[in-house]
Amino acid sequence: MEEPSVLDYLKSKLRFWQKGNKLTLGEELPEIETLPSAEPAKKRLPWRSTLALILALAGQRAFEPPNRALILGVCLYLISAGLFAWAVLRNEWITPRIPDQETRSDPMTVQLVALLPSAIFALTAFFLFGGNLFTGLNLILWLLAIACLFWAFWLPSDGSNSLFQRFKYFIRRDGWQFKISRWHFLVLVVMVLVLFFRAYHLNSVPAEPFSDHAEKIQDVYDITQGQTHIFFPRNTGREGLQMYWTVLVASIFQTGLSFISLKIGTVLLGFLTLPYLYLLGKEIANRRVGLVAVLFAGIAYWPNVINRVGLRFPLYPLFVAPVLFYLIRGLQRSTRNDFILAGFFLGLGLHGYSPYRIMPFLVTLAIGLFILHRQSAGNRKQAVIWFVLLAITSLFVFLPLLRYWMQNPQIYAYRAFSRLGGAEQPLVSAWWQVLLSNSWNAMRMFNWSDGEIWVHSVPFRPALDMVSAALFLIGSLLLFIRYLRERHWLDLFLILSIPVLMLPSILSLAFPAENPALNRTAGAIVPVFIIIAWTLDGFWQTIRNGMSRRYGTLMNWSMTGLLLVVALAQNYDLVFNQYDQQFRLSAWNSSEMGTVMEQFGTVYGSTDNAWIIPFPYWVDTRLPGIWAGIPDRDFALWSENLSSAQLIPGAKLFLFNVEDTQSGNTLKSLFPQGSGHRFLSKTPNHDFMVYFVP
Repeated sequence: MEEPSVLDYLKSKLRFWQKGNKLTLGEELPEIETLPSAEPAKKRLPWRSTLALILALAGQRAFEPPNRALILGVCLYLISAGLFAWAVLRNEWITPRIPDQETRSDPMTVQLVALLPSAIFALTAFFLFGGNLFTGLNLILWLLAIACLFWAFWLPSDGSNSLFQRFKYFIRRDGWQFKISRWHFLVLVVMVLVLFFRAYHLNSVPAEPFSDHAEKIQDVYDITQGQTHIFFPRNTGREGLQMYWTVLVASIFQTGLSFISLKIGTVLLGFLTLPYLYLLGKEIANRRVGLVAVLFAGIAYWPNVINRVGLRFPLYPLFVAPVLFYLIRGLQRSTRNDFILAGFFLGLGLHGYSPYRIMPFLVTLAIGLFILHRQSAGNRKQAVIWFVLLAITSLFVFLPLLRYWMQNPQIYAYRAFSRLGGAEQPLVSAWWQVLLSNSWNAMRMFNWSDGEIWVHSVPFRPALDMVSAALFLIGSLLLFIRYLRERHWLDLFLILSIPVLMLPSILSLAFPAENPALNRTAGAIVPVFIIIAWTLDGFWQTIRNGMSRRYGTLMNWSMTGLLLVVALAQNYDLVFNQYDQQFRLSAWNSSEMGTVMEQFGTVYGSTDNAWIIPFPYWVDTRLPGIWAGIPDRDFALWSENLSSAQLIPGAKLFLFNVEDTQSGNTLKSLFPQGSGHRFLSKTPNHDFMVYFVP
C-alpha cells in the first residue's frame, strides 16, 4: 500500500468506464490485484431488443394491405414479444423512467370573499341560460363566476421562477444572447415536418364537402344572424364550440362561410393539441418522449385526416391532452392549481364534440387508480379533495350546457343513445355479444383495420402506419410488464385509458358497422402516441446502454432515420394519394356544380333562377350554393315541381343527375327552347347534366 502517483491518478480518470476506479490524490492505492490492468469489458449490440423490433416491424408489414398474411404476422409478433420479454428479464431493455413523485401538503385555504360571489354569479347565469342562447348578460355572469372560482381556490406562487419574471429579467438585460442548441434544431425540424403534413394541399385534400358540412355552415350562418345558440339542435344536435371558432377563423382569414373556413379551423385545433402532447410526454417520461410523440402524431395519417375533414373531430383529442397533462402533473407533484386547470379544460371540452362526454369517467378512473396504489400513500385524502375541486370547476365551465341538458334531456342525449340503444334501429343480437365484438374490432384497429367509413379514413387498413403500429403494440406489452414489476399507477392508467377513450365508438351497439370509427376514437390519439414515443425512446436508451458511445450513437441515428423515412413516406401516401383519391370517388363533386352556378350568376346577375333537381343518393343540394358563395339557400327543386319554374321570368339553369332521364324529358317538354349538355367532371363517374333556358 502506498500513496498513488500523479500518473496513477490520471490513469484512473481516463479509464472512466470502470466503476469504482476513481482515485483522489492523497488516497492510498488498493492492492495490486484490484488495479485496472485488463481491457474494459466490450459492449455489445443488445441483440434481443434489436431483433425483437425488427420482427415486430416485419409482423406489421405482413398486416399491410392489399396482400395480407395474418398467420405470418401473428407469428412474427409473438416471437418479437417473447424476445422483448426476455430482454426485459435480462435487464437489457431500458425503459424511460417515470419522474420522481413529489409529496407536499395542501394548505386547504379558500378565499371566501370570492367564493360567495362565484356561487351567486353561477346561479344567476344558470337561470339566464334557459333560452338556449348566449347573451351579453348571461355570458358576462358566467365568466365572472369562473373567474371568482379561480380566485377562491387558486394558490399563488412566490413568482421567483415564473414566466413573467423570466421575461422581465430577459428584457432588462444589457445584452441579449440567443443560443441555438442541437435540441432547438431538432424542435425546428419537427415543427417544419408537422406544418407540412398538416397544411400541405389543405384546399384540395379532402376535395369536397358532404352533408355534415352543409349542416355546420348553416349553424355558423345562424350565429352571424344573431342566433347565438348554446346547443345547436339541427341534425340531431351539436355542441357549439366549432361553430363559434369557425366564425372567428372566417373573420381572421377572410374566407367567408365556406368549406375552407371549416378546414382551416379544425387544422388549427389540431396544432393546438401538440404542445400539450409534448408536455404530457415530458411529464410522464422526458422531453425526448414529448418531442417524438409530437413528431409521429404530427405526420400520422389518422390525426391528419380527422383534422383536415373540417368537422368537430379534433376537438376530442384537443381537450383530452391538457386534461391528462394537468391531472397527471397534479397527482405527481401534489399541486392544487393543476386540478383547477384540469377541471377547466374538462368542462370546456364538453362544449366541443359529443364523444368527449366519456372524459369524466376517465378522470374518475385516474383518481381511483392513484388512490389504490402505493404511490398515493399519505396523499389519498388530498387527492379526494382535489378531485372534488376538479369536478366543481368543470361543472362551472359546463354550466350553459347543463342548463340545456336539464331542459331538453332527450335532445341532448339523442345522438349518443341512438347508437347505444334501439332508438333508430334494433340491435342485431344480444347487447353483450355486440359489445364484445365491437371491443375486439376497436382494439385491433391500430394494427389491422380502421373500419369502413370513407369520410375520415382509408377503409380496412391499420389506423397507424407500419412503424407506429409496431412500436405501439410492443410498447403496450412493455408497459404492462413494467406495471407488473413496479406496480406504478401511471403505467396501468396509460394502458386502460385507450379502451376508455374508444368507448364512444365501441358503444355503437345499434350500428356496429360504424365501429371502429377514427373520429369517435380520436381521444385515444393522445395516449397511443405517448406510448409510441416511449417505446422508441426506450430503444434508444437500450442501444446507448448496450453499445459504446460511438457505435451506439451511429446505430441510433441510423435506425431512427430509417424508421422516420418509412413513416414519412407511408403517411404521405396514405393522406395525399390514397385518402385523396378514394374521397374524390366517394363524395359528389359539388364544387364543380357550384362553379357552374356561380358563372350563371355572374352572367345574369343572380342565381335565383338556378336549381338542382334532387336524386336518390346524389349531391346535397345545399353544397353547390356554398361553393357559389350562397350558404343560406337550398337549391333543390323537385321533379314534380318543375312546372312552377314556368311562372318565373328570365334565364334559367337546371342541374340534374345523368341517370335522371325523367327530369330531362320533363325539362324538354316544359322549356323546349332550352338546351342541355353533359358536364364532364374531372372525377370518373361524376358527370352531371346542365339544362339552360335562355
